[in-house]
Amino acid sequence: MSVAISWWLLRRAGVDPWGERRRLLIWRGLVGSLALLCVYAALVRLPLAAATVIQYLYPTLTALLAWLVLGEPLSRRLLAAVALGWSGVVLVAQPGRLLGGGGGAGSLGLPPLAVLTALVGAVLTAVAYVSVRQLRRTEHPLVIVFYFPLVAVPLSLPLVLLDPVLPTPTELLWLLGVGLCTQLGQVYLTRGLMALPAARATAISYVQVVFAALWGWLLFGESIDGGTIAGAGLVLLATLISLSSAGAGGRSATGEGRRKRH
Repeated sequence: MSVAISWWLLRRAGVDPWGERRRLLIWRGLVGSLALLCVYAALVRLPLAAATVIQYLYPTLTALLAWLVLGEPLSRRLLAAVALGWSGVVLVAQPGRLLGGGGGAGSLGLPPLAVLTALVGAVLTAVAYVSVRQLRRTEHPLVIVFYFPLVAVPLSLPLVLLDPVLPTPTELLWLLGVGLCTQLGQVYLTRGLMALPAARATAISYVQVVFAALWGWLLFGESIDGGTIAGAGLVLLATLISLSSAGAGGRSATGEGRRKRH
């Protein structure tokens, strides 16, 4: 679905779908695809709370990587937002329930290989987001989005053929919904990463945790306790700090762009 929709949007916009920096575009698609594979593998093998906490290391890793590779600054306000956001994620996910059991390390029930897989997924996610920042000067956002599924489809097809499962009609509708929502999410995520420094854009993404808790309550009847509410408050506070920090950065970037055009 993402390949088809991306192609249609590119043709409608009159944009060359193949881009200019093709090696970096393929690299972004490869890294992003491997990151998703790691995340899904971790979700299968780890409790949801543990997988969530580990995956949400990526905003911090993205901020550090963007600082090292792209020279993007790390303000105190932004670092505070990252710390608050990650603390909120910990409260929502409540990993203490998983790690609070007695006994030795073996009683934690977290397979080391699965934990490592989740960590690799977080690192690769950060690399993919920094790659988008590198591509922003030469590539249209739709081109960047197009290369992601363009690489993911041939990469995942052999794995599907090794263990084929025919979805039911209901599952097929859910899969189509996932494809559509993924496409919309990728388009706007890519636009956000191209408009904002990587650290700010990914710090704002902590708000996903709040939405996940909300949808779980509305759609699946999952309970929301005090820890979830407190964590959601920290996540929202981190998002507001990131947005306020992004405002000044966005204005200066706009001014710089105008000076370059003149």
